[in-house]
Amino acid sequence: MNSASKHRAITLLALIAAGEAVFFLPFLLARVFRPTVLEVFDLTNLQLGTAYGVYGAVAMAAYLFGGPLADRFAPRNMIVLALVTTTSGALLLIKIPTLTELLVLYALWGVTTIALLWAPLIRATREWGGDDAQGTAFGLLDGGRGLLSAATASVMVAVFAALLPVDPDTASLAERTAALRQVILILLCFPVAAAVLTWFALPAGRHNEPEHKEPASLRDMTHVLAMPTVWLQALIILCAYVGFRSIDDFALYANEVMGMNEVESAQLGTVSLWVRPIAAISAGLLADRLGTVRMTLVCFILFAAGTSVLASNIMVQGTVLLYLLTVVATSLGIFALRGLYFAIMREGRVPLHITGSAVGFVSLIGYTPDVFMGPLMGWLLDRSHGAEGHQDLFAVVTTIALLGSIATVMFERISSRTADE
Repeated sequence: MNSASKHRAITLLALIAAGEAVFFLPFLLARVFRPTVLEVFDLTNLQLGTAYGVYGAVAMAAYLFGGPLADRFAPRNMIVLALVTTTSGALLLIKIPTLTELLVLYALWGVTTIALLWAPLIRATREWGGDDAQGTAFGLLDGGRGLLSAATASVMVAVFAALLPVDPDTASLAERTAALRQVILILLCFPVAAAVLTWFALPAGRHNEPEHKEPASLRDMTHVLAMPTVWLQALIILCAYVGFRSIDDFALYANEVMGMNEVESAQLGTVSLWVRPIAAISAGLLADRLGTVRMTLVCFILFAAGTSVLASNIMVQGTVLLYLLTVVATSLGIFALRGLYFAIMREGRVPLHITGSAVGFVSLIGYTPDVFMGPLMGWLLDRSHGAEGHQDLFAVVTTIALLGSIATVMFERISSRTADE
């Protein structure tokens, strides 16, 4: 491997590490250890969902604010600042925050993880992929993020289990709290390490910019917002992201419906995370050969099929093995979409020099599930305890997956028509 190839590999590694480690404290912790987090922090599903909703509401403004910043400032500086400020929130988690403190913390995280990191990350990845490898670039980004997340989750589950009694069901609240604090302490090390790697791997200034490039004008943005493919891409991201947020329920489903204990349910939750790198990388590589939009449609169909099974009585009457296979199949569709839905931006013909602003807009629409999915999930699960609440949740998710399929078909037709003009 020559020096240029090594530099590209290290740059991608830094983007992967930064893009995933920044979300460990806000989301990975509760995704893997949801039953324990609810008990230790004394929260209901609705209260935790409200914290996610606060995060999402702040993030909506942060997407628009952060997008133009990414077109003006070096990604390295913005990403490092995002990692450092996000990590500081671990101090409050270790303290075991009140509900009010938790809501404030998630609001701050909405700024640090989105305004400072998201658009620079996507822009840097699009530049890394060049003209012919957008699917590969975004597939490797999300696949690598998934691999890091899955490996970290597996280690954290092992640490958590080792800190509890041999029979986790006999652990006291104090023992669960102490074990969770240790997990948080370990998790905060990852974004710090990612910040160091990013500082040395990414260039100090912006790169791949025309020497005499004019700044993005209002006319440019008006042209982009007038493109139907931009709006459809935003809808595609929204539908896919609903699926991603729904995986937060996999561990709780295993605990409440399939009868697994807290450690077993956490272990099953990590199975879904291990699917992510396989799905995202495979989808990205195939997309550069078979077509990004076509692969997106296939993934939505798989996603809808899996969640429809989770919404049915088949699962309630089924075995743990059936549940495991369904989770794997559903996760394949959901995580493959994460490796594709920004790659279609090139087919939508968004100008490269205003990528940050375009990312800010489609993210504003596409990531609205950060606002409504947490409260919606909490309300559905608390309204109908047991299997019925989970079935209601996945029935809603299936409907949205079908909407994503329709949006993808429309995107393909419009982009093909534009290419022929």
